[in-house]
Amino acid sequence: MAHVSLSKGGSGAFTPLTMILVLVIGVAALAGLGILSAYAPELKSGDDGGTHALSRSSVGYAALPRLLRATGTPVVLNRGSLGNGSSDSFLILTPSVGTPPVLIEDMRHEGSVMVVLPKWNYTPLPDHRGWVSTVGVVSADQALSVLPQEMRYGTTLSDLPGRQPVSLRRAADALLTDQAVVIDTHRRIVGSQWMPVIVDADGGTVLATHRETGLYVLADADVLNTQGLKSLAGARTALALLDALRPHGTPVVFDLTLHGFQRTRNLGRLLLEPPFVGMTVVLVALILFAGWQATVRYGPARQNGRVVALGKRALADNTAALVRMAGREHHMGPPYALLVRAAVARAIGAPRDLAGDDLDAFLDRVGVIAGATRPYTALAESARAARTPGDLIRVARDLHRWTQEMTRARQ
Repeated sequence: MAHVSLSKGGSGAFTPLTMILVLVIGVAALAGLGILSAYAPELKSGDDGGTHALSRSSVGYAALPRLLRATGTPVVLNRGSLGNGSSDSFLILTPSVGTPPVLIEDMRHEGSVMVVLPKWNYTPLPDHRGWVSTVGVVSADQALSVLPQEMRYGTTLSDLPGRQPVSLRRAADALLTDQAVVIDTHRRIVGSQWMPVIVDADGGTVLATHRETGLYVLADADVLNTQGLKSLAGARTALALLDALRPHGTPVVFDLTLHGFQRTRNLGRLLLEPPFVGMTVVLVALILFAGWQATVRYGPARQNGRVVALGKRALADNTAALVRMAGREHHMGPPYALLVRAAVARAIGAPRDLAGDDLDAFLDRVGVIAGATRPYTALAESARAARTPGDLIRVARDLHRWTQEMTRARQ
């Protein structure tokens, strides 16, 4: 029969170093997951094919911010509420079909605002993330549904089907550029509430401003989206259109909150940003120190005793503590000497009628016979002269030795 021997030096499945590495990696992974979860909305690439400034699809507007930055125009991709210093900026809203009009009504911006009406129906391409395929233009009612109700009365959109070059110019003014833009299904806005700002060669209004609110509305999204900027003429036309609406040097702000890319406040962000990041650092340090303490502690944890102890020892300890607090320790010497004298007198059978000096003299005589080192009267005088805890300890030691000598306890 074969015998299998096991080595005495065998170890467990994991070494301490392996366990430490696993623990460190786990903690780092958990911390990274928490940080990524806190900043998840801002870490989204946004390239989902939608009609916003992060989308690089044909109906998106990602090309326009890049073009503006390349020409030296300051650009802001806004994910939150606009601050008080945004009054000198030009805000562009690119809502999609189904965006509630109330979101545009609630947009607080003291500067100029332009709404680009949605134009195309589209479906995402499954083989290419961020790509879309257009499936016809949206109806006029769907495109205008993103505007507030009062702005839609008497307003409609007219379409020129087919691909054709479109030359844009300011109302009653010169052309924006010397090149025409090829647009598929050119769209214009019609309504008595709107004043023309940018028109085509036929006088149709492409960009209008509301007579009461001053809101700009661009009827044809292909003037600014990626599909329109694919040619040099389209890029020049887009830049000229924006230059006609905003003062020189004014920042252009693209809103992203209408598409769900807003910066939200949550507990994770509060703990990782000033002023609460200091508290987070302190908490992490305390956790690390607590873990280190639990790792290097020697022996079992000490159990806590009762707050109020029981028994004679507890009573004696409490009495001693009270005496110490009252500052009366040095007065305990003479009474202790008398207690020791009474105990020794009973132990050696001293006459019961003796007391005071007579008993002291009797004990001194017995001490001489017993061979005591010091007489009791000398010990009692030392007890009366004690003033410090050290003096009391010496008196107690001498009285204990005298007790042993008188009672022969050491034998």
